[in-house]
Amino acid sequence: MPFFDLPLDQLKTYVPARTEPADFDAFWAATLAETRAHPLSAAFTPFDGGFATIEAFDVTYAGYGGQPIKAWLMLPRHRSGKLPGVVEFIGYGGGRGLPYDWLSWSSLGYAHLVMDTRGQGSSWSRGDTPDPELEGGNPQIPGVMTRGILHPRSYYYRRVFSDAVRAVEAIGAHPEVDAARVAVTGGSQGGGISLAVAGLVPGLTAAMPEVPFLCHYRRATQMVGTLPYAEIARFLQTHRHDVETVFHTLSYFDGVNFAARAKAPAFFSVGLMDEICPPSTVYAAYNHYAGPKRMQVWEYNLHDGGGSDQLALKARYLREQLAA
Repeated sequence: MPFFDLPLDQLKTYVPARTEPADFDAFWAATLAETRAHPLSAAFTPFDGGFATIEAFDVTYAGYGGQPIKAWLMLPRHRSGKLPGVVEFIGYGGGRGLPYDWLSWSSLGYAHLVMDTRGQGSSWSRGDTPDPELEGGNPQIPGVMTRGILHPRSYYYRRVFSDAVRAVEAIGAHPEVDAARVAVTGGSQGGGISLAVAGLVPGLTAAMPEVPFLCHYRRATQMVGTLPYAEIARFLQTHRHDVETVFHTLSYFDGVNFAARAKAPAFFSVGLMDEICPPSTVYAAYNHYAGPKRMQVWEYNLHDGGGSDQLALKARYLREQLAA
């Protein structure tokens, strides 16, 4: 994949106008108030995986609508005092799998909670959390990008972002975790969810979105024909009179608008050949980000965004933030 987006010097100064509904903050305040009206009820059931160096827990907590959300929590077995936490969100189509898939952060000395994404977990790793709240009921193509998309209250990511806020609360509810030292991270969809949480939850230690999805939707759908953004474009091929309605809904869920509200120190990554999440959509969120920030550029990478090299840099970055 050759370079197809703006050159890097223009990406660094790309600050598009934000399309933001007047009731954005009121919408999210009401949504989270509705979500928090249900007890968190975080339960941590030991998982016997034969691990020598970590303890794993099968987690259930109440997300949007009080509905049960699954997660894994991994703790280093040898610890003294309360642990800083990392909450990780998963890429599009994936589920929480098994704890064996998520050993890095606990091996680095952190409490690590991996949130299952409701209604996903069938494409490349197994999920265990259904999405029982199929509001809206409008026709949709496969995937979740158009689920409930004709109204902000019914849109799928209203539920997911609420679940994600509660994931931060769930890790903080464990007695071995220091709730005042929690970071969020994830790649692609997980990066977009991380941005949303950073904009909705004050006091995070850090946000570390990798090649974030769910940003600058209109440009993304007009720039690339790859999934998942192509789900929206394909929907609009038949729902051609709903273009403005769809993008109005998406403005409540745009990582660019959450970034403008986020104050936690942030470490982004971007692949300049990324044909899934175009570089300009990542930079749109980064350049609007309100807190201290750093960008890692992977010049010849696509949507992998640096792989384990990026993980090594994130580990160093988080140590710096905790020592600050």
